[in-house]
Amino acid sequence: MVDRIDGNRGYGPLGPLGRADKATNVKKNDGGRQADRVDFSSALKDAEKAGAATSAQETARMDKIAALKSQIQDGTYKPDLNKVAASLLPFLMRES
Repeated sequence: MVDRIDGNRGYGPLGPLGRADKATNVKKNDGGRQADRVDFSSALKDAEKAGAATSAQETARMDKIAALKSQIQDGTYKPDLNKVAASLLPFLMRES
């Protein structure tokens, strides 16, 4: 239900959202029973697209990790020592 603010009286219902109208408009089959119907909203479709994007990001992340592992095994990985020190400093200050 949607609410609206109405001056000093607070808030109250704005009106029905129209869900009851959709339920009465369901087509009936020959047996007199209501037919089952499923409608997927655009939000669900957007969630599916987001899941696909997340999957693509995971693939890119796994590729980067594989490249780093091969560099470590080959001995060619050279970390940025300034970044390592900057990330360790707050941890070491908290421990002492």
